[in-house]
Amino acid sequence: MRRFTRRARHRRAAWITAGAVVVVFGASILVAVTSPLMALRTIEVRGTERVDATALRQALSDQMGTPLARIDFGEVKRDIAAFPLIESYVTEEVPPHTLVVTVTERTPVVAVQTGESYDLVDPAGIVVQSSPDRPEGVPIADVQRAELGSPVFRTMTEVVLSLPSTVRRQVTDVRASTADDVTLTLDDGSSVVWGSPDDSDAKASLLAALVADHASRAPDTKVEFDVSAPDNGIVRPAQ
Repeated sequence: MRRFTRRARHRRAAWITAGAVVVVFGASILVAVTSPLMALRTIEVRGTERVDATALRQALSDQMGTPLARIDFGEVKRDIAAFPLIESYVTEEVPPHTLVVTVTERTPVVAVQTGESYDLVDPAGIVVQSSPDRPEGVPIADVQRAELGSPVFRTMTEVVLSLPSTVRRQVTDVRASTADDVTLTLDDGSSVVWGSPDDSDAKASLLAALVADHASRAPDTKVEFDVSAPDNGIVRPAQ
């Protein structure tokens, strides 16, 4: 009888404990979803240089006062989409009152001359910044009839991005009339016949080796590097 009574007390205690846990859990959810104790009061923006962080916080301010668990992230996405310089973003809810938005800004790869100014453009064809002066360290893309963001333009940026930094620093111009005839100009006046974007990694490695070898042999001579066939690099006198 004592064992039965003790067992019954233990079962009753276990049920009471489980019930208390459920009540506390439910209350916690209720507080998180409805209580002003967990309402959004601070929006922290990280990772911005060109994007106006104050303007971004203002655009997201409609969420202020909303419990963190009920923030409308669909609306957040639409608000952030109004900032074309933001390539991607990550949000983090930091209880009790903070939303952290970490953004990745678009990075210019080439510059395009428009009239007397230069637009710094990312691989998607989005203008990141404009300058009245030719930017240093960014090659000028001769888009000719190609539109920003077109396959020809994307090919040019793909080639530039594939270059090792030692070679990219020397590139002053990139041009192409089709996606298969990309040509680069280096700061010493030498040119590079790249061809199509196929095997870009192999072409980039070959070009780096040819440029380094030429610099050690005849640094003051302009040449044409042909890496269109990456298994047979050619260096010929500049035309």
